[in-house]
Amino acid sequence: MTLKTTRALAGAAIAVALSAMAGGCGETASTGSFKGESHNVAQTIADFQSDVLAREQKKLCQRDLAATVTTQLTRAGGSCQAALKNQLLQIDATGLTIESIAVNGKKATARIKSTYSGKTEISALTLVNEGGRWKISGTIAIRSPQTPKKG
Repeated sequence: MTLKTTRALAGAAIAVALSAMAGGCGETASTGSFKGESHNVAQTIADFQSDVLAREQKKLCQRDLAATVTTQLTRAGGSCQAALKNQLLQIDATGLTIESIAVNGKKATARIKSTYSGKTEISALTLVNEGGRWKISGTIAIRSPQTPKKG
């Protein structure tokens, strides 16, 4: 794989993660309905949103993103923070709701619903527990909700 291909893949991966998840900067994800480890996962998502809104690349790289993601970003852009800088400038505020969280050992999946320009998208975030803290490791695309047909 060439350096150009690696950069493109890492850039695309983080763009998807940021737009799917951090696009909800307009309103912080609620963590109140989750208990135990699910609450900790929800808190990571809320922290991520706050750090994106504040354009806190250092916190995103050190606290919110899994080592696999930061390694890809470092390979793609010289440093995780540098790779995130341009991505963060492209994020607009939308609404974000955490619909459900499933924890399985040191891995978790959070199903989220985000709204941007009147369009609702459903996606899932994958997280891993690294050193006792949940960190975002990727996204899973789920199709947009369908509007029920009449008649």
